[in-house]
Amino acid sequence: MGLTRNRRKKEPEIVIARDTDSESSASEEEEEDYPLSESEKEDEDVKIELEKSKAKGKAPITVKLKKVCKVCKQPGHEAGFKGATYIDCPMKPCFLCKMPGHTTMSCPHRVVTDHGILPTSHRNTKNPIDFVFMRQLQPRIPPIKPPYVIPDQVHCAVIRYHSRRVTCLEFHPTRNNILLSGDKKGQLGVWDFAKVYEKSVYGNIHSVQVNNMRFSPTNDDMVYSASSDGKIGYTDLETGTSSTLLDINPNGWQGPTTWNMLYGLDINSDKGLVLAADNFGLLHMIDHRSNSVTGEPILIHKKGSKVVGLDCNPVHPELLLSCGNDHFARIWDMRKLQPGESLNDLAHKRVVNSAYFSPSSGTKILTTSQDNRIRVWDSIFGNLDLPSREIVHSHDFNRHLTPFKAEWDPKDTSESLIVVGRYISENYDGAALHPIDFIDSSNGQLVAEVMDPNITTITPVNKLHPRDDVLASGSSRSLFIWRPQEKAEMVEEKKEKKIVICYGDSNKKGKKQKRGSDDEDDDDDMSSSKGKNIKSQAKTTKSTRKTKT
Repeated sequence: MGLTRNRRKKEPEIVIARDTDSESSASEEEEEDYPLSESEKEDEDVKIELEKSKAKGKAPITVKLKKVCKVCKQPGHEAGFKGATYIDCPMKPCFLCKMPGHTTMSCPHRVVTDHGILPTSHRNTKNPIDFVFMRQLQPRIPPIKPPYVIPDQVHCAVIRYHSRRVTCLEFHPTRNNILLSGDKKGQLGVWDFAKVYEKSVYGNIHSVQVNNMRFSPTNDDMVYSASSDGKIGYTDLETGTSSTLLDINPNGWQGPTTWNMLYGLDINSDKGLVLAADNFGLLHMIDHRSNSVTGEPILIHKKGSKVVGLDCNPVHPELLLSCGNDHFARIWDMRKLQPGESLNDLAHKRVVNSAYFSPSSGTKILTTSQDNRIRVWDSIFGNLDLPSREIVHSHDFNRHLTPFKAEWDPKDTSESLIVVGRYISENYDGAALHPIDFIDSSNGQLVAEVMDPNITTITPVNKLHPRDDVLASGSSRSLFIWRPQEKAEMVEEKKEKKIVICYGDSNKKGKKQKRGSDDEDDDDDMSSSKGKNIKSQAKTTKSTRKTKT
C-alpha cells in the first residue's frame, strides 16, 4: 500500500531564466512526445449533409465519418489519453511489459514492480576468483541494509535554464553545491544551487549535444566532455575556455555515413586514460597526463553500432564495462583490448541505454534497456549468462527524449538502491505526472516514487549526490534539486525563502552564448497531458512522495 507523505508548506527557491522567441516551437514538440493524443469521444456516426444550392435536382451528399483507433486503425475501440489516464490499444501488446494478453492498465507489473522477481543470492562458483571475492570484496558490503534516505522535496530549481533539453548531469567532486549540466545544443551549465541565482551557461565548447561529462582526476576545476560533434572538450569551469583534445571529424561534414559522434566517456585514473566511444563501435583513448591521443581506436562493439556507455570498475581498474545499440553490454580487460576479445557479453533484447558497475565493491552490474527492463547481475565472478533479476519498469522513450538511465546511489553501502525516471504517466488527483522511482535492486520493490504537481514534464536525467542527500533532475530545459523533507525544512529555517526571477542573462564568465537564440525543443519532454509549467508567481509548491510498506 502506498502512503502519501504530508505535502510541504513552503515553496522552493526558483530561478526563471529569460525566454526569447524560443517558445515558438513548444507546441510543435509537445505533440510528438506521445504517439497518441487525447482519446476521442464516444464512437458515433456523424452525418454531414451538404446541399448545393446552385445544382438543382441533385440529391444531398451524405458523408459518414467512422472513428477508428489511432494505433491499429481498427474501429470499435479507442486508445490514448482520457483525462490523465492512458488507455492502451487492446490489439497491441502491453506497452509496459511488452507481453500480449493484457493492457498497461491491467498489467501486473504496474501494480508491483517486483512482480515475478525472485531474489538470487550470490552464485558460488567454487573457484579461486570466487574465493578472492568472499575474502576481500564481500566484507565491504554490510549484511544489514541501512535505512534509505529519499530526497522527496523540491528545494530549489532553475526554470528554462538551458536553451535545449538537458542531456547529462555531474556533481563537482569536492564542492558539494556545484552542479554541471549539458544540453542538446552543446552548452555546458555551471550552477551553484546553494545560492540558487549563481549560474553560468557556456556555449562555446561544443556545437551540438553534450552526451557525457567527467571531471579531471588531477584538477577539480577542469572537466572532460564528449559530444555528438565528434570532439572531446577540456574546459576550465572558472573561465569557460576550452581546448579540443580529440576531433574524430577533422575534415568536417562529409555526410551522415562518415560523421562520427562521441557518446560513452569515462576516466581510468590508474592507467591515466580518458576513454571515449563513438557511434561506429570504436573506443578512443587519451592520456590525461599529457592530454594527447594514445594508440589506435579499437572496435569493442559491432561495427557501425553506437557505444553509448563506458564505466571503469572502481576496485579492479583493468575491467571496463561498455554498452551500445547492438543489444549487448560487454566486459573488457584493459590489459588486452582486442576486437572480439571481451571477457563477457551480456545479451539484451533491445538497445542498452546504460551499464554501471556497483560504486563500492564493483562486483554488481546494473543495466537499463529499451525493452522496459532493468537488469541486475549480483556478481561479476559468477555465471553471467543470465541476470540475477529483471525488473519491469517504464522507460521505453521516443526519439525526442534523453534516454533513461537507472543509476546506483553512491552513498548506499548495501549497493541496492537505484534511481530512474518513469516514462508512463500516472493519475495523481486528475493530473498526469511522471514520477522519479527509487527501487531496491535486490528484490525489485519500489521504495519510493517522488513527484511534484508543478513538474508536468518527463524527468529522464537523474543524478544522486555522492556525499549529500541530494537528487538533481533534468526535466526538459529545467533543473531541480530535491532534498529529504526534514533536511529541506532545516535549511529553510536558516534563511528567508524567496523566488528569484531572472529577466537578464546569467553572470558572465568567459564567452557565453545567449539562450533561446534559435529553434529549440522546449517541450520535447512534455507529456501529452500538456500540464501547466511552473509559474513564477510566489505560491505554495506541493510535493508528494509515496513509499512502499
